[in-house]
Amino acid sequence: MGFVQADPIRAPARAQDLTLRHRVRGYRAGDLERRYASLGIHEDAFINYGFVTSELQRLMHPRGSAAVSRWASGRRARGLMDFVRERESVHPREVDEYFSHGNVTNYWGGSSKATTHLLDALHYQGLLRVVRRENGIRIYGAHEHPAVVHTAATRRQHFDALVDVVVNLYAPLPSASLSYVISRLRYATPQWAGERTRAQRRTRERLGHAHVEGIDWFFPPEDPRSFPDPPQTVRFLAPFDPVVWDRRRFELLWGWAYRFEAYTPAPKRKFGYYALPLLWRDQVIGWGNASVKNGSLTVDLGYVASRPPSGPVYRRELGAELDRLRDFLRLDL
Repeated sequence: MGFVQADPIRAPARAQDLTLRHRVRGYRAGDLERRYASLGIHEDAFINYGFVTSELQRLMHPRGSAAVSRWASGRRARGLMDFVRERESVHPREVDEYFSHGNVTNYWGGSSKATTHLLDALHYQGLLRVVRRENGIRIYGAHEHPAVVHTAATRRQHFDALVDVVVNLYAPLPSASLSYVISRLRYATPQWAGERTRAQRRTRERLGHAHVEGIDWFFPPEDPRSFPDPPQTVRFLAPFDPVVWDRRRFELLWGWAYRFEAYTPAPKRKFGYYALPLLWRDQVIGWGNASVKNGSLTVDLGYVASRPPSGPVYRRELGAELDRLRDFLRLDL
């Protein structure tokens, strides 16, 4: 996959865990965090924040942006880097206690510890990496990327490789969604802002293409375009699962608009705090809100058609998916 989007909300598990459970045999909630240090992966910004392979990270760095560079090259940043190198890994609390930099205004307009803001900036620049987490808090260590001088040709190659990761994850993509995901590579490579428009043109020439019901769709050129019969299986998907992530495509394929409502005021929610799209065969037919209380799993279901599919096969497969979800959460079946 190259990239798994992360989200801190745990309802009933974090988004990265809910995504990986369908793709890694025997995966359990928290495995990514538990095994992180041994996997050769990094927390980093791609089109969103998440986990990237070392190969993907090398395509994005060294990274630079004027705003972040001001933070990352100042006296405080140099002192902080020396502090981290001396200790190999640091908790943000240690840094704040040592430097006491005060407060700054963060991206959302609130107040943040200046050291936390500086740690984030240095991490984004690639000068720090997350070596592990403790109770969800990022523990940082120093990190260096090889010095690279890109030519116009290597810059194009790297950017096209980044686009290929996105396309392999989210294809088939309608034309508007393809433009959108390429535009989001501004988070991965702010230093290559001028490359995105040219990459849009190259991508449309390189990819496979189909025109269906007035919409242009794009997919990897090696896509075999074979469509076997869908398995008789029920799956609860993460809100940011690659199947679900592109809301435009979701609505085109399944005829209804799914929304992630964790940050929506409760009275305005239609689906619930952390609704998991419900996949039955090859159709997303509804959603479920899962919770764990006293070691017991409860899932409240909602259906687009106001009622579940009829017949014993769906009921049996729904029960099997609930059992898989309990096992994934390490609950007693």
